Amino acid sequence: VQLVESGGGLVQPGGSLRLACAASGFTASRYLMRWYRQAPGKERELVAHITSAEGRTHYADSVKGRFTISRDNAKNTVYLQMNSLKPEDTAVYYCKAWGIEYWGQGTQVTVSS
Repeated sequence: VQLVESGGGLVQPGGSLRLACAASGFTASRYLMRWYRQAPGKERELVAHITSAEGRTHYADSVKGRFTISRDNAKNTVYLQMNSLKPEDTAVYYCKAWGIEYWGQGTQVTVSS
């Protein structure tokens, strides 16, 4: 089992980034997939999830209307489109499959002018 997050970087406030989470060793479409983030000195928090069968999505209030989670089953990949980024979105972002105890290395997102 492996999850590899990518797409992070430095972006100005108001900008956009698209994160990708490439899964291997299991079929991500069969799992509820989640994006989390952890800012320095803070606990890891759930940002969004997408269910397996119906693709229903859920977002933390802090990102609702700005972030969109999606999946490409053919690529075994989950995405997080982040728009209207704010400095408080700065964190390391991780993806995780519900029920699989594995964390990837994460990808750093820094929102700063």
